[in-house]
Amino acid sequence: MQERPEIDIDKLAMLARIHLTEEEKAAFAGQVSDILGFFQKLQEVDVEGIEPMAHPFDVAGPLREDVPGSPWEPSRALKNAPASRTDQIVVPKVVEDA
Repeated sequence: MQERPEIDIDKLAMLARIHLTEEEKAAFAGQVSDILGFFQKLQEVDVEGIEPMAHPFDVAGPLREDVPGSPWEPSRALKNAPASRTDQIVVPKVVEDA
């Protein structure tokens, strides 16, 4: 088995935007190292001749024919909107004035 890489737990914490105590860093470093070790074990598995798959079973979603229909009336389209004005959905302002 390959040697496990050294874990930069400070960088991982920074990327995850979390603050870790020294005790948590020590605990998480060991856990992350174990997880990477499991991935290294998977690299050793012989997968010659095995087709890649996203799901162990054949999965097909039920699809309907894409047929254009008549457009909704604005009142129907806005029925569940929390607020509307002149046939448009009113939303909170998200852009600050410059």
